[in-house]
Amino acid sequence: VQLQASGGGLVQAGGSLRLSCAASGRPFSKDAMAWFRQAPGKEREFVAAISWSGGSTFYADSVKGRFTISRDNAKNTVDLQMNSLKPGDTAVYYCAAGPLVRIGVDEYDYWGQGTQVTVSS
Repeated sequence: VQLQASGGGLVQAGGSLRLSCAASGRPFSKDAMAWFRQAPGKEREFVAAISWSGGSTFYADSVKGRFTISRDNAKNTVDLQMNSLKPGDTAVYYCAAGPLVRIGVDEYDYWGQGTQVTVSS
């Protein structure tokens, strides 16, 4: 079972990036999927999550209105569209899969390796 995150990079404040997470090893169509991020010296924090059907989405207050999570169960992928990026969004972003939509790190069973997002001012 593997989650592979991609799409990170360096962008100026106000710009956009789209992260993608590809799952392999088994179908994830019945799993909740989420994105977390971890900035240097800080704990990993919840960013966004989506239910297995895609019918429900949840966002941290800090990204609400700027980020959009989506999934394609046929392709076993989950994306995070990030707009109006701020320097405070700089972090390593991780995708995760688990049985239910939750905001806690311990609630997810599978994790990707992370992709770096750097937003310059």
